[in-house]
Amino acid sequence: MAYEANAGSSIEVSSAFIESLQNDFKTLSGESKKKYPQVKEACEEAINKLKSTHTSPQSSIYCIVNQIIYPLSQGCETKDVKLIRFCLQIMQKLITHQLIDQKGALYITDTLWSLMELGIEEVKILQTVTLLLTTNTVVHGDTLARTLVLCFRLHFAKNSTTINTAGATVRQLVYLVFERVVAEDEHLSKLENPPQRGPVNFEDLKAPSGAPPKGLPPCAGDAFLLFQDLVQLVNADQPYWLIGMTEMTRTFGLELLESVLTQFSVVFYKNAEFSFLLKERVCALVIKLFSPNIKYRSNVPSNIQQATPFEKPYFPISMRLLRVVSILIQKYHALLVTECEIFLSLIVKFLDPDKPTWQRSLALEVLHKMTIQPELLNSFCECYDLNKHTTSIFQDIALMYSRYLSVLSYRWVQWFLSPRDSLQSFLGGLPAGPGVSPQPGFLLRGVWLPIVATFPTGQAKSTLEMLDKIEPPVVPDGYGISVAYACLMEIIRSLQITISPQQPPDNEPSTPLKQNSRELNCQLINSSWCGLLAALSPLVDASTDESITENVLKAIQTYTALCGQLDLQTPRDAFITAICKSSLPPHYALTVLNTVTSGVNLRQGHRDSQDLNSPIVVQYGESDFRQQVVAVGTPLPTSSVPAGTQQGPVMLTSKNLQSMRALLSLAHCHGSILGTSWHLVLTTLQHLVWILGLKPSTGGSLKAGRSSTDTNAVITTSVMADLPVLSTMLSRLFESSQYLDDVALHHLINALCKLSQEAMELAYSNREPSLFAVAKLLETGLVNMSRIEVLWRPLTNHLLEVCHHPHIRMREWGVEAITYLVKSALHYKHVVPLRENQKLQTLLLGPLYELSSVPHGDVRQRQLECVLQILHTNGETLSHGWPLVLGIIGAVSDQHGENLIRIAFQCLQLVITDFLPVMPWRCLPLCVDTVAKFGSQIQELNISLTAVGLMWNISDYFHQNQGKLSQTLTEDNTVLPDFPGTLNMPSFDKLWMCLYARLGELCVDSRPAVRKSAGQTLFSTISAHGGLLKQPTWQAILWQVLFPLLDKVRSLSNSASSEKVDAGGNILIHHSRNTAQKQWAETQVLTLSGVARVFNTKRQLLQALGDFPRAWSILLEFIENAALSKNNEVSIAALKSFQEILFLSKHQSVDNKVVLEDKEIWAIAWKIWVKIGTEITIPLIEHESQEDFYIPSQTFLTNLVQIFPNVFQHIKSNFTLDDLKQLGTVLSNAVSVPVFGETTPYIISTSSDLSLTPLHDGVLHAMELLQKEAMQKNHVKMIPEIFKLLLTFAKFTCSPPTFSKLESKQSKISDWITMNYVPFGEKAVAMVVKLYEKTAENPEVINANILKEIIVTLHTPLALKYNCVSNSIWKLAANSLITILRVGLKVARSHGNQFSSMWDELSTTLNDFLFPNTCASADKGLEEMIADEATDCQIIELLRTEVLPYSKNIPKEFIMQVVILLNKGSIHSATNVKTDGDIELTLREEFAKTCFETLLQFSLIDGGNNGMVINGDEKNNGLAGHLAVTSLLHRFQEVLKKYIEDEKLSGKCPLPRYRLSEISFVLKALTTLIISMKKASAVKEDNKAWEQLISLYPYLVECTTTTSTQVSRPLREALLQFCDLLQPPQNRNNNVMKLSNNSVI
Repeated sequence: MAYEANAGSSIEVSSAFIESLQNDFKTLSGESKKKYPQVKEACEEAINKLKSTHTSPQSSIYCIVNQIIYPLSQGCETKDVKLIRFCLQIMQKLITHQLIDQKGALYITDTLWSLMELGIEEVKILQTVTLLLTTNTVVHGDTLARTLVLCFRLHFAKNSTTINTAGATVRQLVYLVFERVVAEDEHLSKLENPPQRGPVNFEDLKAPSGAPPKGLPPCAGDAFLLFQDLVQLVNADQPYWLIGMTEMTRTFGLELLESVLTQFSVVFYKNAEFSFLLKERVCALVIKLFSPNIKYRSNVPSNIQQATPFEKPYFPISMRLLRVVSILIQKYHALLVTECEIFLSLIVKFLDPDKPTWQRSLALEVLHKMTIQPELLNSFCECYDLNKHTTSIFQDIALMYSRYLSVLSYRWVQWFLSPRDSLQSFLGGLPAGPGVSPQPGFLLRGVWLPIVATFPTGQAKSTLEMLDKIEPPVVPDGYGISVAYACLMEIIRSLQITISPQQPPDNEPSTPLKQNSRELNCQLINSSWCGLLAALSPLVDASTDESITENVLKAIQTYTALCGQLDLQTPRDAFITAICKSSLPPHYALTVLNTVTSGVNLRQGHRDSQDLNSPIVVQYGESDFRQQVVAVGTPLPTSSVPAGTQQGPVMLTSKNLQSMRALLSLAHCHGSILGTSWHLVLTTLQHLVWILGLKPSTGGSLKAGRSSTDTNAVITTSVMADLPVLSTMLSRLFESSQYLDDVALHHLINALCKLSQEAMELAYSNREPSLFAVAKLLETGLVNMSRIEVLWRPLTNHLLEVCHHPHIRMREWGVEAITYLVKSALHYKHVVPLRENQKLQTLLLGPLYELSSVPHGDVRQRQLECVLQILHTNGETLSHGWPLVLGIIGAVSDQHGENLIRIAFQCLQLVITDFLPVMPWRCLPLCVDTVAKFGSQIQELNISLTAVGLMWNISDYFHQNQGKLSQTLTEDNTVLPDFPGTLNMPSFDKLWMCLYARLGELCVDSRPAVRKSAGQTLFSTISAHGGLLKQPTWQAILWQVLFPLLDKVRSLSNSASSEKVDAGGNILIHHSRNTAQKQWAETQVLTLSGVARVFNTKRQLLQALGDFPRAWSILLEFIENAALSKNNEVSIAALKSFQEILFLSKHQSVDNKVVLEDKEIWAIAWKIWVKIGTEITIPLIEHESQEDFYIPSQTFLTNLVQIFPNVFQHIKSNFTLDDLKQLGTVLSNAVSVPVFGETTPYIISTSSDLSLTPLHDGVLHAMELLQKEAMQKNHVKMIPEIFKLLLTFAKFTCSPPTFSKLESKQSKISDWITMNYVPFGEKAVAMVVKLYEKTAENPEVINANILKEIIVTLHTPLALKYNCVSNSIWKLAANSLITILRVGLKVARSHGNQFSSMWDELSTTLNDFLFPNTCASADKGLEEMIADEATDCQIIELLRTEVLPYSKNIPKEFIMQVVILLNKGSIHSATNVKTDGDIELTLREEFAKTCFETLLQFSLIDGGNNGMVINGDEKNNGLAGHLAVTSLLHRFQEVLKKYIEDEKLSGKCPLPRYRLSEISFVLKALTTLIISMKKASAVKEDNKAWEQLISLYPYLVECTTTTSTQVSRPLREALLQFCDLLQPPQNRNNNVMKLSNNSVI
């Protein structure tokens, strides 16, 4: 039973529709009642039938409808167009409402058939047929066939509209028939119990008939019969089912077959009957129709060709046939395996060169449709290539393209060489030239083929399938190659999708394909690679468009990746070689790549005969048109080119660079599959980089750095801009190695190492090597830090080989790579932190350490610079790598030169200053040894000095980390040395002893600066950190370090040369260091003072040792020996050391034992002090005759004296007079030593402020101590000795000590200068005064006649006065004398007998001072003169107060001397000043006045006043008074007379000021004298004195002519006093008698 979409019982017809039908029939009845009564009657009957449906609804609607169709059929038979149209409308209405059953459908079909034969309303007929078949499925079987035939026949009508409409209807209905099959299958499959189909009897099917095969459902049977007849019709046979067909075209039939095959492959696959039709009928038809296309040859001359018109290929049929074949292959290859093999072979034959162009182009299009389907190509290979007994279809397809391209160029060359055209005319049409971009295309062996068609990726576009054309179209010149190019791209794309289904290109969504077996995938490659390579290689060369070249190169990359993915090395290497070849110029590529590749023919793209190519090349030249040259560079030397061969410049085109980018992209994206091909890829890249002039830079990247000497180098601006991009791509290539697996990474590294090895071999012949491989090894290592263990050994082992290379550029980059890698690896954050990974630390630092074996200095320098940087950046993490680091630093020795030592030492400095805390304790002894090694190197002095400083840093570290080190060192002390003689020394102390021992060795270095620095450090560390050591260890320090050091230094010092050292160059050496002996003296100084400091600071600790007294005595021996050395520096230092060990700490213990020891120590110290002080001055006396006499320096003497207070502090309780005398001897000798001329600090200028020298200060300080002690402890016997010593020193103010024997040596006198002893003497004078003030009444002082000694001592400066070296001397002496006399005169008056000898000395002294033999210098100022006069006045005042009033207790001789002195001073002022021209000088007015007043006070007084009575003898007193008055008056007269004379002579010019002052003073004195004489009773009776006074009156009158007020005022006062003399006194005679009696004149 036929499948129907609905059942009749389900149809319900509405009354409205019935009424509508009734109205339609009424209208039809009305239209036909006149002309066609039979129609009218039938209509009325139909109306009645319709009305009856209301009265009898039980009757079937289909029955009624079938009855009402009759009037419609009758209406159509009338041939009345109007009626026919109306009838057809009603039919269509019935069909639309699905009121037609099979019977009704047959009626309608018959009606339409008759109309078709009449040719009336053909379009309406087609519409009705379409409605009839599409509304439901009631039409099938023969009725269906009849409707289809009806449409076919209308298709071949004469009206074009009918033809087109019928054609569309036929296509629709054929499509409908097969759609019913699909719907039917779906319906049956949904049934609960689908009908079971029996086995197909193919024998029955072989005999075609009009009946459907048994077992097929109705719709499928219809479709089977329809398809069978379509094949029959195309084959020009009679149909079996479509009865009534009168005409049919093959083109239309083929189109219908194509449509069915395209849309309903499911029907053919599901039903064996249909499959049978395909195999038996369709394939036979196709092969039959192929025949003309295969046999026909276009290049056979027409007179030979025997083909009939039928046998000649007909374009419309050929085109449609190929479409059918394409569908068969694409959709039915699984059903038609063998047949498709034939079809594919035939299509391949379509491409034979003797076929028409359009035919070949069609075949290419068909192949293009297939190549875009990956699963199709997959099936081809699986069905054919994998089977041994079938044609390798896929391989043939691949090879076909290369043949096609080859033939294409061959045909074109033939055309070019024909006499009708010339090459020039062809080239003239090309759109090429300066500034013009050529059309995309290919220049294939000189043949220009443009790209005229483009195809979207994965889509087919048939530009030649023109269904309306009868004649073949004109195929554009480049169409074939355009399609072929597209096919090649699609094949590779499809292969990629097939072999790598998980990576759809361009991120397009795609349904996942089934995973192929490896065997199939390999076969795909093996079948296709030769053909594809042969086709693609020429395309790369021939392409004139960058985008096309890019596409081809991408295709090659993709294919290479597939080969690599399947591990097919031969095709992989072949394709890689193709890219490499296109990256380099042709001949250069052959030279380079033939040495690299094996088994791959580089000339695969050029296998054809050169005969075809040569004429084109000769006339045209490939490089002229192909690509412009964008870069010219020098070739890289290779092993294939003998050394010395001259190679010309290499020219690179833009295509070469494009290929280079492709090669980079391939390696970047697919590096994991390259394997052994890496060498080929890298070799090519190396050559390109060399030609482009890219040079390695930091980190291994490449930068443009072509040298200016390369005259052949030319690079265009565009390429210059691209160079950074290429460099970046290169870097990214090696950066991508981080994504490679370990095996692939090793392939890459091996290839780079091999490449580098080749470069090294070339460099041995002194050819410039390529550094590409080394740089890229570095770059590869940098990006693979995460798995550094995998590649570290092979990478660094090779780089170490490079570092040994004699060529400087090679090893320069070798060491750059190693150092950069090590730094980066240490800086990298590893999974297991580097700090905790001992193995990794050792691994990473190993290569750096191994560089120490390289003999080249430049490599070592870089190694050390790297270590320095590592320390700066990663020092904190190197917990386990320190032995290696210290090993590298310590491997540098003197033979390596100053520069290397300097860098190594910088590293060591950093280690010591920053990284000791992170260093394992085991490394500390090595650290100390390494520092000591640098201390002892002799290349660079500053380094040695700084190394010694580092020892101090190490000691600080030991000190600050004593707890941690003491704890860790107990674990294992095998790394520490033993120190004999000390049992059970702690490990921590051993560490210190390592340090001290090394410093001790450096203390006796051959260089003085090192010795000095080492010594300072040794003693500083002992001083600062010695407290950390255990007590037994101190014994080791004393006896194994310090005393051996002292002994060795003394020994070396004694044996040192005294010849001058030549510093060389412009370096000046100070005279104090210009001999080895002097330099060793400095060392001796340092060592001795250091040991002394240790003894001082560690006294308490050392005294606790059992052998301290022995150590003390040994040290004193060294000090004494050094102090008596003739080297001033050593001797001074010995004294300082002596002073230091005598210094007592405030925290010194005070137990009895120690106190006892101290007493012994201080006693010995005093003896040694005296011995040194005595012996050092012995040569002054005993050895003066020798030429090499030695005089101790002031510094030495100063230090010696300054030691005394420290000693005296502890021996004062036992200090005796003998000790004092010994001290006096030492001090006297010390201050008597002359100063050497160069010792300028001890020469004190008299023009500056005076100050004591340190020596004098020390001596005086010692004297003060003695005074203090003598006063406090009442050692009175010592006081006179102290006075004598001080007075000895005081005499030095005027008479410095002299050494007559020494000074007699003329040769030496200029070298010695007597020191300025003035301040010293003055200070001594002051001390004498103070002491005497305190001890004047002391019996010992009185008995020793100290006052006289003091006056004697002061006499000298007082007598010299203005002749003294300094005014301060006599002034101090004068003041001191005044002070002394104030105290001493009282004592002298009370102890007259003991002081008898003193008075004469005192009078002499006073006279010599007040009236010196020399006058003051003329340049003395007024203030100074006044001050000096005031001093003189103080002396007179002293006499007035302390002597004259006590004349009873003072010897009269002395009193007489005083009066004489006063008399002398009263008018003496005018003669004690030197006159010099007109310079006014001040008279000693005040002094004279004071003397005069004193004379008056004690001489011209009333008799009742007994103040001035000499020994109770008034007579003598009067005599002195008379003498004084007469003398004064005489002097007055002389002055007045002289003044009057000078004033007359001067005329109007005034006299000098001092003369006026003189006369003024005389007048004032005269006035005073007159007043005094009037009062004095003794003088009143002296007539002679009065007469003498009166005789002055005329002179006074003469003076009244003066004009000076300075004179006139005192003159007036004097004249007024003469008023009383105008009357004689009443007792004048008596008085005169008295005067005359007492007169002595």
